[in-house]
Amino acid sequence: MQDSGSTPEIGQVVVITKGRDQGQLGIIVELIDDRFVRIADGDKRKIDRMKKKNIHHLELIDYIADEVQSSFIETGRVTNGKLRYALTNFFEQHSDLLKEGE
Repeated sequence: MQDSGSTPEIGQVVVITKGRDQGQLGIIVELIDDRFVRIADGDKRKIDRMKKKNIHHLELIDYIADEVQSSFIETGRVTNGKLRYALTNFFEQHSDLLKEGE
C-alpha cells in the first residue's frame, strides 16, 4: 500500500484503485503537479492517449521500470512497446504479488 510520504516518479508502476480502469496496472509517464499524473500501459491505454489520474486514486508500487525512466531521460519520450515490455518484466519478477489477491 502507498505511504503518504511517497512521491510518484516517472516509470513507476501503479495499480488503479478508482474509476473504470480499477484493478489495472499502469506506468506513470508524466508528472503534472503534486496531485495529478498521467499513466499509460502501452496496450489498452497507449502513450498518445495517456490517462490523467489523481494520485489518490492510484496505489503506488515500489517498483520503477528502469527502461521507461531511462528512455525519458535520454529522449524525452517512451514507446508503447517499451511500456508493455516494462509491465511484462514487472509481472515476471513479481508474480507472487498477483497470486495474493486470488
